[in-house]
Amino acid sequence: MSSDPKGPQGEGWGPAGGDDPDGPAHPMDPDTLEAEDRAQGGGMGAGFLDRRRAKKQARKAARKAKPWWRRAIPTWRMAVGGLAGLLLLLVGAFVVMYMTVQVPDPNAAATAQSNVYYYADGKTELGRTGETNRISVPIDQIALNMQHAAVSAEDRTFYTNQGVSIRGTVRAAWQTVTGNGLQGGSTITQQYVKNYYLTQDQTVTRKVKEFFISLKVDQTESKNDIMAGYLNTSYFGRNAYGIQAAAQAYYGINAAQLDVPQSAYLAALLQAPSAYDVGTATTAGKAAAVARWNYVLDGMVKLGWVSQSDRNAMTFPKTKAPGATPGVSGQAGYLIDIADQYLNDNDIITAAQLNAGGWKITTTFVKQNQDLLVAAVKKEFTDQLPNTAKAKDVRAAAGSVDPTTGKLVAAYGGPDYATQQFNDATRTDIQVGSTFKAFDLAAGLQNNAKTQDGRAITPYTYYDGTSGRSVQGLPSGQHYAPPNEDDQDYGEITLTYAMKKSVNSVYAQEAVDAGLDNVRKTAIAAGLPADTPDMSASNPALALGVATPSAVEMAGAYATIDNHGEQITPWSVQALSRNGTNRALPAHQTTVAFDRTTADAVTSVLEGVVSPTGTGYVALDLNRPAAGKTGTTDDNKSAWFIGYTPQLVTSVGLFAEDSTTHARLSLGDAAGVTRVNGGSFPAQIWTDYMTSALQGQPVQQFDLNTSIVDNSSPAASASATAPATTPAAGSTAPVAPASTTPAASLSPSTAPSTAASSSGSSPSASTGTSSSSTGGATPSGISLPSFATASTRAGNQ
Repeated sequence: MSSDPKGPQGEGWGPAGGDDPDGPAHPMDPDTLEAEDRAQGGGMGAGFLDRRRAKKQARKAARKAKPWWRRAIPTWRMAVGGLAGLLLLLVGAFVVMYMTVQVPDPNAAATAQSNVYYYADGKTELGRTGETNRISVPIDQIALNMQHAAVSAEDRTFYTNQGVSIRGTVRAAWQTVTGNGLQGGSTITQQYVKNYYLTQDQTVTRKVKEFFISLKVDQTESKNDIMAGYLNTSYFGRNAYGIQAAAQAYYGINAAQLDVPQSAYLAALLQAPSAYDVGTATTAGKAAAVARWNYVLDGMVKLGWVSQSDRNAMTFPKTKAPGATPGVSGQAGYLIDIADQYLNDNDIITAAQLNAGGWKITTTFVKQNQDLLVAAVKKEFTDQLPNTAKAKDVRAAAGSVDPTTGKLVAAYGGPDYATQQFNDATRTDIQVGSTFKAFDLAAGLQNNAKTQDGRAITPYTYYDGTSGRSVQGLPSGQHYAPPNEDDQDYGEITLTYAMKKSVNSVYAQEAVDAGLDNVRKTAIAAGLPADTPDMSASNPALALGVATPSAVEMAGAYATIDNHGEQITPWSVQALSRNGTNRALPAHQTTVAFDRTTADAVTSVLEGVVSPTGTGYVALDLNRPAAGKTGTTDDNKSAWFIGYTPQLVTSVGLFAEDSTTHARLSLGDAAGVTRVNGGSFPAQIWTDYMTSALQGQPVQQFDLNTSIVDNSSPAASASATAPATTPAAGSTAPVAPASTTPAASLSPSTAPSTAASSSGSSPSASTGTSSSSTGGATPSGISLPSFATASTRAGNQ
């Protein structure tokens, strides 16, 4: 045998002829050989798994044999496996996030809206309330031009995408993580989700939530709903949140009226609201805004919504000059307060619902009337006051009502709601004085009342006008003896003449004769609230106006007289809607407060007040038929004039109040004059306003149904309230009526006949009372005074 250590097969194979364990000299058992083959992955019985395991072990052994730097590089199998694992992990995470991230409730900031109030035309904005200048509108109230412009500006695949942009989201997230500033690129759906459901926080967490919520929103909401939500929650600059506020802020129109150039500019603002406002932007900002506007229009052409020829003809739209957001300053706050009070008092919506915002409220206020009323107060009152500290304490209140509908067309609540939040037009702590005498007379007529000696009360009935005479017929223990103004005595005068001169002693007695409870009921029937302060029937001073209804309420009550006894409570809201849905409003019911003959008789008597010798003579400058009543209270704490024509009723009241203690002051002292009467400043304001408000309207006569016979003559044996046939000694005889005022309307005779007194006080059988009469003594022969302009001035009560 060879002694070569390498053996016949070379080095490592042992010596030739040596003792080879695997050689023929050492045969193996067949079972042992098969087991070894299987262990090495071979052999006839090796299975697939065994072979695979063997190969894997071989690869591991080969990899271990490599240098360390080579082992650090993954094999392609490791790379593919790792990527596959990562993909599975991401898919799992996506599924988990999609299932766990829920669509939240809208955030409060996104749903906050202002309440917008409009004048009666429904177009002219009066003011708005709420911290956020926004009013959401449905998609059908947003111009299609605006919808298309938004798509062109922000997301040109909006109508086809699934609500998200993966590339844009990743880019935005990366920019946020690396601190490279804010990054856009989100879809309209994602921007809507951010505005409506989330916040403006620039965090990865918010971006992730935005992504998954957008996917769900795209599946559950229509594209129109998403578009409406997006445009209603976006900020456009000028404190305008939402497209409706933006359209008004930049163009003074509604969102439904936007044309293509206007829409393109508002869409351009979405990218940089403040920087692109051409009303305030720098030169560079304006250039950028125009460039963005062109970009939007070009996109609309590419998307097929605007033709190239139309696009070429478009010029940049002119915007309104920036201005303050309409709020509650000036008169707006007072009118809004009245409208809100109406909604609340009539249980139309709750205060909480109103405070939630989003309401469009169309009022009954007519802008022209409102402006004229404010101008009249300034011209005839504010500008006439001295420039003193005391004069600043004098305040005015007014209300103006359409008598046929009950609409409150104007009101004056103060000089400026921004500086004085208390609404003087609706306050109920100002005594109305002698303006209450209209209800005294109406109560006597309506209830067929009689004097203390049994004579029927009519406008012709004589009373003793002596100042300070004691009222007869009061309950035991009560005493009331009111003086007349300046303690003037009038002697024996009719109720008509006593109204004309505002004689206190006469109407204090007449109210007791009519029944103070009836007087109270008549005032309530006319429209004054039953809970009006100091309107108690147990107080004989009720007759002379110690009650304190508001200016608006008094205008409404006088409107009942003007409207022939038919009462309609003044109202101030004619339309109400939210998010395009109209809310039903209550009907304005007409009730019969008292007979037409009663109301018309009172009107006829009140016409005598607006006459050359009446206390309301100033109102003759209206140059059309008018009726009214002056009122001045004790210590000159307040002064009123309430008057009307067939078309309009207006009340004006003045008072003075210490701005610190709120104590009531003397008007005359505050205004720097001896005394302020209802026939002075209040009548002047009334006349100025009514003249302008009725300009262009036809001059109408009062359509009066008066049919009362003169049966008021006192009995021969006069009681304390039955005057003698001639004025008492020492009293002042009534002034003869002006020739322009028929005597019949003031005094039927200078000496009542005994025949009349002997005939009794019941109405004649020939009295032509209306079919609706309830038995009140109704005057006949009360003729309407013919109109004339006063050439002299007399009387100031």
